[in-house]
Amino acid sequence: MDSVKTFELKVGVFIMIGVAILFLIVFSVGDVKFSKTGYKIKVFFNFANGIGGTAPVRLAGVGVGQVQGIKIARDEKTNTTKAELTVWIDDNTKIENDAVVTINTLGLLGEKYLEILPGTPGNPVLRPNDVLIGKDPVPMEKFTEDLAKLTESVKAIVEKIRSGEGTVGKLLMDGAVYDNLEAFTADIKKHPWKLLVKPSGE
Repeated sequence: MDSVKTFELKVGVFIMIGVAILFLIVFSVGDVKFSKTGYKIKVFFNFANGIGGTAPVRLAGVGVGQVQGIKIARDEKTNTTKAELTVWIDDNTKIENDAVVTINTLGLLGEKYLEILPGTPGNPVLRPNDVLIGKDPVPMEKFTEDLAKLTESVKAIVEKIRSGEGTVGKLLMDGAVYDNLEAFTADIKKHPWKLLVKPSGE
């Protein structure tokens, strides 16, 4: 009977250790802060670009915190709707009050995160519940639209060149211009001294 109880006790301890290890792994991956202390600030954007409510925060490229929440807020002064991010910052991290905050992406299609670019050295640093106004990212639709306009402009230029419009078009498409240029080049190769002779009247 005692051996059965001892075995059950060992199994129970083993299970508790396993659960504790699993608990630590899960919260470690989730970047939850147990021992670190920090402070919270608010960051406002006109356009949040799909950043998540638990996105990482980097200062000068180094991880210093995490977004802890995002919601819609109304700016009564400007009568506009904004995205309000609640951001947790490590207590040892000092951020100048003129720091620039943007939403960036890891890689081309990677995870979005909050990027903080250091402000002016010597400026006052942020304190708990202080506010920063973020620099709005460019929407992908706008980027695609600008790219389409650029593509159309390039097509128009290529068509003009093909039709022989402009100096470049004439040079590339007019056979006579090309032949004259080729003859001039060949003549200079045979008689390079002509480059040193000044035309009469000069």
